[in-house]
Amino acid sequence: MCSIIGYYGNKIAAPIIVKGLKRMEYRGYDSVGVATESNNQIELKKGVGKVQEVNSKVQLDTLPGKIGIGHTRWATHGKVTDVNAHPHPSSSGKLAIVHNGIIDNFEELKKQLEKEGYIFKSETDSEVIANLLQKNYEATGDVKETIMKTVSEIKGHYAFVAMFENGQLAAARFHEPLIIGVGQDDFFLSSDVLGFIEYTDDAIYMENGNFVILDKNKFQMSDFSGKHVGYAITKVSKEFGDAYKGDYAHFTLKEIYEQPTTILKAGEKTKDAVEKVADHIKHAKNIYMTGSGTSYNSALIAKQILSKFAKIRVETIMSSELQFSSDSIEKNSILIAISQSGESADVLEAVKIAKKANCKIISIVNLTASSLARESDIIIGLNCGPEIGVAATKSFTSQLAIIYKMVQKLSDDKIEIDFNKISESILKILENPTKIQQIAKELKNISDIYVLGRGIHYPIAIEAALKLKELTYIHAEGIPGGELKHGPLALMDSNVFVIIINPNDSTYSDTLTSAREIKARGAKIIGISDVKSNVYDYHIEIPETDELSYPISEIIAIQMLSYYAAIEKDTDPDYPRNLAKSVTVK
Repeated sequence: MCSIIGYYGNKIAAPIIVKGLKRMEYRGYDSVGVATESNNQIELKKGVGKVQEVNSKVQLDTLPGKIGIGHTRWATHGKVTDVNAHPHPSSSGKLAIVHNGIIDNFEELKKQLEKEGYIFKSETDSEVIANLLQKNYEATGDVKETIMKTVSEIKGHYAFVAMFENGQLAAARFHEPLIIGVGQDDFFLSSDVLGFIEYTDDAIYMENGNFVILDKNKFQMSDFSGKHVGYAITKVSKEFGDAYKGDYAHFTLKEIYEQPTTILKAGEKTKDAVEKVADHIKHAKNIYMTGSGTSYNSALIAKQILSKFAKIRVETIMSSELQFSSDSIEKNSILIAISQSGESADVLEAVKIAKKANCKIISIVNLTASSLARESDIIIGLNCGPEIGVAATKSFTSQLAIIYKMVQKLSDDKIEIDFNKISESILKILENPTKIQQIAKELKNISDIYVLGRGIHYPIAIEAALKLKELTYIHAEGIPGGELKHGPLALMDSNVFVIIINPNDSTYSDTLTSAREIKARGAKIIGISDVKSNVYDYHIEIPETDELSYPISEIIAIQMLSYYAAIEKDTDPDYPRNLAKSVTVK
C-alpha cells in the first residue's frame, strides 16, 4: 500500500525513481509524483493515474538533479486528486516529503501550524510532516535536530523521506517498512526491495524508531533520541528482481501457472523450521493462528486439518480483530502468524499484542527479511518468489503446502502427502482452460455468486468468494453447506449462480443434496468435483485425490475462473480497484 522511493547518488534521479515506482505498482495506488533537487531548488510533478499515464502527461522522468523522491499514493486522507498526490512541498517550498502510514494527530498539528502562518494546499495528513519539518528546520538549522524534534511531535505509524533544498535526504521509520539500498556510489530509500533491486542487492532493513540522513555520498543512522546505531547489510535474493510477466498477459495468470512448482518449493529453504514448529506445537498449551484476507483463510484450513488429522486444537483469530480479544490470549502460548508480505499492519499489531503475553511467535511468510519475520522466533518461508498480482494465488497454495508439511510432522509422518501428485493435479487443471473460459463468459453480467462447501471445503468457499470479489467485482459469498436452510436458501433464485465445491469425499452426498435444493429454486449450479452429476449446469472437473489434497485443486479451478471472468468483465486482474497488495495502514 503506497510506495516510497528515494535516490541519492551520481546519476540523474528522476528516471531511476520512475522505474522504481513502476516495479512497485503491485502494491496498489491511485496517484503518483516525483520531486528532485537541483542547484538548491526543488522541482515537483505529480498527478492522478498510473505511473506510465502520469509520466506521459507531465514527464516525471525529465526532472533534473541527482537527488530525488517519488511516491505512489493509496488514498486515506483526502480524495484522489492531483493536489493530494505526493510528494508534498512545505509552505516555503524549501523541502518536500513522501509519506506512508497515518498521522493520528495531524488535525491538531495542522491547526497549530496554520495559526503560525504555514499554508496547506492538500487534504492529506502527510502535508503536516512537510510543514512541521520546515518549522523545526527554521528553528534549528540542522537536519538531525529537525528530524528528532519532528518525530517527537507526530503520533501514528509512518515512514517518510524528506528532501531538503540543500541536497540532504532524511528518512524516518516507525511501524511502516523502509529499506536502504546500498549501491557502489549511490543510495536508495524504498518501501520494497523491488524499488532498487535492478541496481543493487545490498540492503539495510531499517529498524523501527530509527532515522537516516544522506549527505555527500555517506549516511548516518540514529535512533529517535539521536544516538548513533549500528546496522547490517543484507544480500537480497535476486529472485525478487525477476518480477516480469514473460509471455503471460498478466502477472496473476503467470502466478497461477507457477503453482505446480511453487507448492513443491514451499518451505524448502527453512526445512528445519517445520520440524521445530511441530515440536513446539506438540508441547504447547495454547495455539493461536492469525492472518488477514487470504492468509486468514489459510489459518481456517489449518485449524480444520490440524484438528482432524493431528488432533491439535488451534484457535484462529482474524488479525484485525485480535486487539478486541487480546485479554483471551493466554500467556506463554504460541501465535502462528501467516502473511505473504510480512508487512501487513494488522498482523504486526497482532504479533505485538501476543508478545506482551510472552507468546512464542512463529511466522509463515514469503518475505523472510520482512518486519514480521524479524519479530518472529521461528520463520517458515513460503519460497514462492515475488507475487505481484494483488489477489493472492501462489502464496495461498504455498501456505497450504507448509500447513500440510506441519501436519505430516505432527503425525510423526503417519499421514502421507504426495506433493508430486498434487503438483500433477494442478497441471491437469491448468493444461486445458477452455471449459473454464467458457463458463467465465456466463458470469459477465451476473451480480451475485454464492460458493458452498462443507468441512475442509468451507474455508475454500470463503477464499473462492474472496477471489471472485477481488478480480471480478461481483458480489460473492462463501456459504457453509449445513447452514443453507438457516438463511441463505432465501437468496436462491434464477438470477444467481452457485458454485458447489463437491469432491468425492465424506462431504459429497450431503453437498449434492444441497445442490439439488438450490437448483429447485432456479439458481444456476457450477459444480467443482471429480464426479459428474446432472445436477450441475456447468462442471469444472478436478482430478481424483485424497481428502486432504482436494482443497488445492479446488482453489486452482476457482483462481482460473476468477481470472477469466475478470477478463470478460474487462477489469484489471493484476491491480483490482481500491485494493493494495500489502496493507500497511489500518
